[in-house]
Amino acid sequence: MSQDRVDLETSLGYLLKEASSALRSAMEDVLRPLGMTVTHYSCLELLAQRPGLSNSELARGAFVTRQTMNVLLQALERDGYVSRPAEPPVGKALPTRLTARGRRSLEKASAAVRSVELRMLHGMTDDDQAQALRLLQSMARSLRDGSQSEDS
Repeated sequence: MSQDRVDLETSLGYLLKEASSALRSAMEDVLRPLGMTVTHYSCLELLAQRPGLSNSELARGAFVTRQTMNVLLQALERDGYVSRPAEPPVGKALPTRLTARGRRSLEKASAAVRSVELRMLHGMTDDDQAQALRLLQSMARSLRDGSQSEDS
């Protein structure tokens, strides 16, 4: 096989995409009965861990556009999962917070998503999991920083 071609059987990028797709599908399967999507869940989880995030910050954290997040936040606010002030306290950003309903909904969703993660990690030792975490963090950091190895 040519050096310039990607071998799908051994391509880390392809395997990561396959794993990502399988993870998203499994998460959607457990979240759907709760009336949620992965983006909905991600938004609530981000707000639980970082209260007061703006629309832009939530969009970045959930890997969606600002427009997509804005539509989701309007629906979540209308349905009572989040609250936002009528006027921004500073600048233009409207900080968003979970409501009690949002926290209760997130509890169920987090348990469902954790069950998927445990299934994904089944058969891996604690050391395997720690190494996978380090490797994935390193790959993401390398891509964000734009760095390349000396071998390329």
